[in-house]
Amino acid sequence: MSIKVAIARILEYESTMLDSATALILEESGFKPSPGQRVLVKPNLVSPSNARHCSTNPLVVRAACAYLRDCGAVITVADSPAYGPASHVAKRSGLGEAMASLGLKVQSLKRATPLTLRKGGSIGLSADAMESDLILNIPKLKVHCQMTISGSVKNMFGCVVGFRKALAHNQIGHSYDLFQSMLMDVYEALPQTHHLMDAIHPLHKDGPINGEPFELGLLAASPSGVGLDTAAYSILGLQPQQLPLWQEALSRHMDGADPSELEYPLEKPDLFSAKGFELSPERPLDFHLKRIIKGRMRSLLKHFTK
Repeated sequence: MSIKVAIARILEYESTMLDSATALILEESGFKPSPGQRVLVKPNLVSPSNARHCSTNPLVVRAACAYLRDCGAVITVADSPAYGPASHVAKRSGLGEAMASLGLKVQSLKRATPLTLRKGGSIGLSADAMESDLILNIPKLKVHCQMTISGSVKNMFGCVVGFRKALAHNQIGHSYDLFQSMLMDVYEALPQTHHLMDAIHPLHKDGPINGEPFELGLLAASPSGVGLDTAAYSILGLQPQQLPLWQEALSRHMDGADPSELEYPLEKPDLFSAKGFELSPERPLDFHLKRIIKGRMRSLLKHFTK
């Protein structure tokens, strides 16, 4: 079975073609919500630090929401950042202002409900996400100091509510095998999901928070987050042994993990050059308990003083 990955070449976020290109690749990849469907738009909001470069670009999210509005969808824009409420990170990234122009607000994903994990234990997945009719996942392509690359699958970890993400790092971060399995469990548990990847200026050199933008000029959409990530990995010239989540997808025999399964109805991958793209230095998976407590206190302070 072939999986569509629709790609557009967009050199700058301010391009006058961004709205039409976003609508085109979403339609060409098979995403067209029905009027009245409840769509959760899930951007990548990690931290207020370096938010304009490490988060999904606000103009990409705005273009996607404009398309959904034209389809008649009922739109919710939400995420669960690792540090601070979504509204705070969105303000720092410019997403709050971009959504206000459409009459939308950025919310935090809440109401944790247990998800049983394949290799034992559970994690708190947002009922707000689970109860949506559709999810439009809009990751920012970037290097990641633990997972090598953060793309579509990794971005769904943001549907785990609040500090539970840091706790997962602390509790199972000693094992790549357990951690990558948990990430894929979260990805597979969520309802019907489509993926729109912001790789116009992906983050390289140091990530997922620090780093610098790299001029790749790629915007892509697919019904398969695994397939979209595989396309991105291939464009970056990476191999499965470098990527824990690609290895996990291959071990589960997931559709889209094999590059030969991918179909490109619009632009082809060989149009893009990743020459000069640098990976991040590696860091340990597990978070020290003091870091978790400090992050939690910072989040609570921002919640009560905003």
